Amino acid sequence: MQALADGSVVAKRNLIKIKRVPDLLVFSTAAPIMFVLLFAYVFGGSIDIPGMDYREFLMAGIFAQTVLFGATITGSGLAEDITKGIIDRFRSLPMARSAVLVGRTTSDLVNNALVIVIMMVTGLIVGWRIRSSPLEALAGVALLLLFAYAFSWAMAWIGLLVRSPEVFNNASFIFIFPITYIANTFVQSERLPAVLRHIAEWNPVSAVTAAARELFGNTSPLSPPPDVWPLQHPVLASLGWVVIFLLIFVPLANYQYKRAVAR
Repeated sequence: MQALADGSVVAKRNLIKIKRVPDLLVFSTAAPIMFVLLFAYVFGGSIDIPGMDYREFLMAGIFAQTVLFGATITGSGLAEDITKGIIDRFRSLPMARSAVLVGRTTSDLVNNALVIVIMMVTGLIVGWRIRSSPLEALAGVALLLLFAYAFSWAMAWIGLLVRSPEVFNNASFIFIFPITYIANTFVQSERLPAVLRHIAEWNPVSAVTAAARELFGNTSPLSPPPDVWPLQHPVLASLGWVVIFLLIFVPLANYQYKRAVAR
């Protein structure tokens, strides 16, 4: 309980920083909006999705990409706090050690929620529509945020491992760009070359993107049914990936945090 209470204080500190430096929120939403406009108006006319408008196919992929990039704030924020000595100040306070990580990941979850709302409004403007029930749509948003929260623990581990915001930014982009593009985010996975198609089909980003499309009702009746389990049951697959990420990276991040503050 103490870790949760202390974590809420740290989360409030991080959210106040966004309030005082609104550029953080502005620039975290500028890139996804640019992707929506580029793919919808520049590439959308040349990408055909049988049985549905490309913009409805696109938005779930943009949501998945956006929350992944939003999760990187966790790693860069921790690396920056270590560089500036903020973590040393936390060590002098009577607070649970895990509170820093809990607060960091929680505040970034709130940031991701705000970004998703902005992206949904942008999608509605360019022609995206929700074809499912309100409860299913809320479940889609919740699943995206849950996946982002689990992924932020992986970013926390990397941020504590490299201990430099500049190095973290380079390392995270090298990792995130392939997993968001070798997936079904912007094109159907069956259109990819054989090797890339197999990677995409088992990519966790493909599972959460397919789950979002299913829950938002943005699926095409003319698309061939998937022949791999993660895309046949994307919601279950996404939840499975969430559990895997949390089981692996929560202990790793806490272990790395102890090592980082001990130096």
